[in-house]
Amino acid sequence: MKITTIRAAVVLAAVAGVSISVARAQDQGAVPRTPDGRADLQGNWTNGTIAPMERPQGFEAVLTPEQVAEIEGGRQECIEAHSQLSDPDRDAPAAGGVSLGCDFVLDAAAGGTGGYNVFYLDRGDRVAVVNGEPRSSLITVPEDGRIPARTAEAQQRLGGLLAARGQYGEYDNPENRPLSERCIVSFGSNAGPPMLPNYFYNNNYTIVQTPDHVAIMTEMVHDTRIIPLSDAGGPSPLPDEIQPWFGDSRGWWEDDTLVIETTKLNPEQLYAYREFFGATPNLRITERLTRVDANTINYEFLVEDPDTWESPWGGEVPFMKMDDLLYEYACHEGNYALENVLLGARAQEREENR
Repeated sequence: MKITTIRAAVVLAAVAGVSISVARAQDQGAVPRTPDGRADLQGNWTNGTIAPMERPQGFEAVLTPEQVAEIEGGRQECIEAHSQLSDPDRDAPAAGGVSLGCDFVLDAAAGGTGGYNVFYLDRGDRVAVVNGEPRSSLITVPEDGRIPARTAEAQQRLGGLLAARGQYGEYDNPENRPLSERCIVSFGSNAGPPMLPNYFYNNNYTIVQTPDHVAIMTEMVHDTRIIPLSDAGGPSPLPDEIQPWFGDSRGWWEDDTLVIETTKLNPEQLYAYREFFGATPNLRITERLTRVDANTINYEFLVEDPDTWESPWGGEVPFMKMDDLLYEYACHEGNYALENVLLGARAQEREENR
């Protein structure tokens, strides 16, 4: 299990704010460079994978060839089984919907009634491979590959947040509707930070860089992070009272690795991410992007909030070069459907109160 450098980096992070270490290079071609000599991160990339965020019980950090074959083979069988032509004479779905079987994402997407089928989904069909190792999970820190327990203070805070949210019905007001449904931010933590696969579709990115800025556009809900570059340890560009979507990010280069440090994430965005729900304003996320060869960026992340989790946690995600184009993800539910969603809820309430 070759995560010694990552574990060492967590120790340093706890002491001096240093994040995860630089990944080793792989022999798949020379690393391209920009005219100013920096590692060239530009292009279209995808981080789609079937590797889960947290390590399943009973697995080691690195999968065996047999485990890889079983996991990836099962995924292919699921895709093939649900790519068959539909029976035009089939009955309507049963009350409450039906389960499609092999893929929980497919079940959620279909809603039991066929909302989406496998043709429209692209969560990936391979496990994540980092430094030549097929990983059982994206999280590698701490050693068990799972998000650490919340502190007692965080558990109490989380209970208060859930109780406050429970005072209102899901359709009582626009603010209760999920941010992704309203097309405000991407599904899950796709745009980040950290930039994680959504296990659904559109796990694609376009990166553009100049000597003083890096822009990362996420296909899902077409979000773009614009990150100014400066020397490490420089001042934060925004005052504390400003908490933008995707936070207050600044970046710098450490040799061939782009380091991005983000604070002041918008509280509403934190509530939208299951992994970060209830985190404090002290949350700090450090990302490291290292182009290890012509076709791969090793993306590392470290999440730190001592008022929420008992220890820092983080991991690695391979970003693979994609030759296809990215097109606008014209998400408009929040523009066109929200009024009807709320009107429908009010009509239902009137009917129930008769």
